[in-house]
Amino acid sequence: MSARLVEIIVPDAGVAQAKAVIAKHCSRFWQEPVPDGLEKYSCVVPSRSIETLIAELDENFRGTEGFSVLVLQVEAVLPEIPELQDIAPPVAGAGKPPTKLEAFFTRDRISTNELYDDIEASLELRPNYLLTVILSALIAALGMRSGQTAVVIGAMIIAPLLGPTMAMAMAATLGDRALGRRALVTLVTGIAAALLFTFLLGMFIDVDPLVPELRNRTIVQPADIALALACGAAGVLAFSQGASLSLVGVMIAVALVPPIAAAGLFFGSGEESLGLSALFLLATNLVCINVAGIATFLVQGLPPRSWRLTSGIFVIWLLVLVLFVGLVGGRIALGAG
Repeated sequence: MSARLVEIIVPDAGVAQAKAVIAKHCSRFWQEPVPDGLEKYSCVVPSRSIETLIAELDENFRGTEGFSVLVLQVEAVLPEIPELQDIAPPVAGAGKPPTKLEAFFTRDRISTNELYDDIEASLELRPNYLLTVILSALIAALGMRSGQTAVVIGAMIIAPLLGPTMAMAMAATLGDRALGRRALVTLVTGIAAALLFTFLLGMFIDVDPLVPELRNRTIVQPADIALALACGAAGVLAFSQGASLSLVGVMIAVALVPPIAAAGLFFGSGEESLGLSALFLLATNLVCINVAGIATFLVQGLPPRSWRLTSGIFVIWLLVLVLFVGLVGGRIALGAG
């Protein structure tokens, strides 16, 4: 079961209007008076209906004094509620019910408001974020230099770039320019900090470019593109279902942290061409994650504010991906020749 307990507080004057809205989205709710001339409704709502319920409440009560909404996770409900089944039956006054395909893809996704709440803190440029990015990159760099895969995996678990990476795909899907700008600034700042400190590390330690863990970050193969696409899709699926951030972070970090750390080491040791190759892998992975992320968010039913804007951004990312695929294919063909 995927449901939420929604507590809605409205002024007494809005009771009838609130009740009419709530009745469209759930069949079980309770009403009780609270101080200061307010009424509280407690509703058990399917996760797939949270989006439209909050949007309609916001449309009707935005700016109303005393209005508030609180969404909580529900573990169990007895007796069972019909609309909490996989495919919800029509509810009186709800309009056109979701198709089986729509309900299948959106039944487990948390609401857009919850996604915003989950990602908000990770977009703040604080010393803790920068320190985490730097330490993650340094751990990955030292692990790759010594060929210790377990150490590299440990750096991925820290997952400092999870928030801004997910936020970029989410912003493109929703058409949220403000979120996209914040995500881009946070991500670029994090990458720059990681590059700077691994560059300094590369200046003071010996770097052998033939170590497999490092060498693999200078070559972009079709398998790397497939890996990054899978990372982006899997990361969004887990994130949109409220999964552990560490789990999602590993999915994303596997495609971002190692090439950043490798590029810094190579630049610091004077291997500029290898450093540029590692940055190309990073750029390819970022493009793939955004393409897969936007597509997966759309499949999950995340509602774009403007389909024109969302489709335009998606097409741009897709064209860049096609260009990168062409460069990789040409490089392989020339190498084979």
